[in-house]
Amino acid sequence: MYDFGIRHALSGYRVAYRPEQQNYCPGCGGSHWVVGRLTAECAFCATALPLVAGGASGNGLIRQAGVALAA
Repeated sequence: MYDFGIRHALSGYRVAYRPEQQNYCPGCGGSHWVVGRLTAECAFCATALPLVAGGASGNGLIRQAGVALAA
């Protein structure tokens, strides 16, 4: 979702939740998170951060190809 690598030199560091690293809340310093599809929320103060790779993990909606919905 977010591609910070291309524009990193121009935009600088952006606060975001990175699943492969230890993440500390910029609001309270806590390290417990409730991770959703697009954001991670601090369990202590409810500060929300965007995910670096949001929406790319977990079980998604599975649809069969060629099945039309009745109107």
